[in-house]
Amino acid sequence: LLEKSRVTFQLKAERSYHIFYQIMSNKKPELIDMLLITTNPYDYQFVSQGEITVASINDQEELMATDVSDNLKIIYLFLCLPDKVFILLFLLQSAIDILGFTADEKTAIYKLTGAVMHYGNLKFKQKQREEQAEPDGTEVADKAAYLMGLNSADLLKALCYPRVKVGNEYVTKGQTVQQVNNSVGALAKAVYEKMFLWMVVRINQQLDTKQPRQYFIGQLCINFTNEKLQQFFNHHMFVLEQEEYKKEGIEWTFIDFGMDLAACIELIEKPMGIFSILEEECMFPKATDTSFKNKLYDQHLGKSSNFQKPKPAKGKAEAHFSLVHYAGTVDYNITGWLEKNKDPLNETVIGLYQKSSVKTLALLFAS
Repeated sequence: LLEKSRVTFQLKAERSYHIFYQIMSNKKPELIDMLLITTNPYDYQFVSQGEITVASINDQEELMATDVSDNLKIIYLFLCLPDKVFILLFLLQSAIDILGFTADEKTAIYKLTGAVMHYGNLKFKQKQREEQAEPDGTEVADKAAYLMGLNSADLLKALCYPRVKVGNEYVTKGQTVQQVNNSVGALAKAVYEKMFLWMVVRINQQLDTKQPRQYFIGQLCINFTNEKLQQFFNHHMFVLEQEEYKKEGIEWTFIDFGMDLAACIELIEKPMGIFSILEEECMFPKATDTSFKNKLYDQHLGKSSNFQKPKPAKGKAEAHFSLVHYAGTVDYNITGWLEKNKDPLNETVIGLYQKSSVKTLALLFAS
């Protein structure tokens, strides 16, 4: 839900959307140059009618969280922020990459945001002895049009003399200054709203779990970690808590909540579990994905209720085995697991690293 009116108007105790002030914080000077703006929010009518700062928000750090685009900025975050905050912000940037926005799309998002700011500075005046509006200068329109990939003269003409449909024909209609100003505000809100909704759709498409997916070794490691965290929580909430009752002399009948996840955890990490068999197969030069799968089936199929043969529905991605996790059953594809686990390095290149004139690189590969 977007309160689009806030794009062009704020009450005294409000401010517009944070991205405007983040950009003008000058933490990324290249954005100031690219968007043809200043660092002073009061230079832009649409974003300066209320507050321009929030006591609990550091706009420079927020911008870094929004767009950490190089290693120096990551180092900056690491040095100046608490560990947990740094990790969170780093993951936020990773999420932006994962969500699939291209460099051109990100540039377009910035440019359209800048154009909205310039729209608020468009000025119009009334023609002498007429009610018709005309541009009061073209500098701002030139900037907005440039950022939006438009011709400035065409933009101003369309604002002052829009074509409207009358019956089956289009006619040119004159506009008063107030009508043009209303139109500019509506257009600015529409640009921001449509950009927002487009981003929401893109993100939802990327995260849509209905899309056919293949779960590989990385996902197994994530799910395994989640399983252990949930087991830790369950043990403390349902087992240790009841033991504490007994220690305190409370009359209590022990209740098994059926929340023990040990079977699934052991299936993955115990000797001859999935990880163990994977490590073993990596030791054999002739091992293949098929031989790995066969060993898993020989060891666990029919012996552990958490290990199952997958039954993917029509149109679903290929899977080789299924695990019953606490949150649901997941089908896994083992293609390439052996190579990923071995993660072989080119020893010849490693030798070059060790002789590198960059001392840090040589140090990293010294042993």
